[in-house]
Amino acid sequence: MYSLTPGFRFPVQRGLSPTELVLTKTNAGAGAALMASALLQTPPIWTFGAVAGIAGIINLAPGRRSIARWAAIGVRHWRERHATPDLAKSAGTTRTWTLYPYHGTMQDPYQRVSFHESFGRALTYVAGQSRNAGIQVHVTHHAEVGDATAHTQTISAHIPKNLVAHPERVFATIEREFTSLGALAEVTPDPAAALSECTPGWVALEDGRYAATARITAWPAETGGDLMANILLGQHRPLRDRRQKNRSISVLYRPIPIAQARLSAKLGTAAAEAFTVDQVKQDGHAKTSGTVHQALVQGGTLVDVDAYLTVWGDSPETVDQARLDAQLDADEHRLRLDWLTGQQHRAHVMTTPHGASTRKGAIL
Repeated sequence: MYSLTPGFRFPVQRGLSPTELVLTKTNAGAGAALMASALLQTPPIWTFGAVAGIAGIINLAPGRRSIARWAAIGVRHWRERHATPDLAKSAGTTRTWTLYPYHGTMQDPYQRVSFHESFGRALTYVAGQSRNAGIQVHVTHHAEVGDATAHTQTISAHIPKNLVAHPERVFATIEREFTSLGALAEVTPDPAAALSECTPGWVALEDGRYAATARITAWPAETGGDLMANILLGQHRPLRDRRQKNRSISVLYRPIPIAQARLSAKLGTAAAEAFTVDQVKQDGHAKTSGTVHQALVQGGTLVDVDAYLTVWGDSPETVDQARLDAQLDADEHRLRLDWLTGQQHRAHVMTTPHGASTRKGAIL
């Protein structure tokens, strides 16, 4: 099961940082000790204030993140600003293939549904290859639409160092699993282009291209799996209305092993029931929890998903226009885009095969 709906993925890519984990465990331990001591002797009143203050720092959320999360992100952003060349060089082994579904698969709604179900089963299989979460599957789609259309697709798998004893065997089994999805051929991707100029909204690469990247924070579940064709290739529009487009879309899947998926679903359900006051949100969490429960009963797993969209141009003006066109298309298809202002120096890597080995949490 994979979805960008937050209830389907827990822990999420924007999960707790190591700093927050320490604060959370410290606060939980202090709170438990305080409650236990209160049974024997009433503790000083200031201890209640201290525990409540730490809990407020962790849980009070101005905007979309807690205060502790804002602090952790600030430190991470400062540390990674000058570490862009090492962003996609995590220790481990990476394998990349070109993947093309068989002719007519994406055009036929029934075959398309079958393809997505097969891909979900493949991800479940990948998750079962390790006892700990860590294997990452990265899928990229790049299209240049004009008088002629050039469309390339890659699928990459990354196994962190020391995760499994024999990564080559795992790659061989993963390759056999994805072979059933279409024409698969192993390739060696070109090195990621170096930056020549960087602004908060776009980057210039040494090969003369300009790029702007957004995180896709949500897409509707009722699209029928045809967003790739519509956003990249514009197949829903007449030929005369199609503009020159040069876009890349990537999705990074982090399959969670079945034991951790069950624990994550249990913790997510408990947290939703304990801390959600809004009845509508409670109903939404209950519906999501029911779907997740059904998937786990059927032997599925949870997948942590991140999706990115990059638009390309040959000048700052063209990339700004391409960004506007992409935003209009996203509004039409009810996608939500976060253009990662101030992070473009590393975000464009995520729509290349090199994003497969990106450290978890490197993109904010």
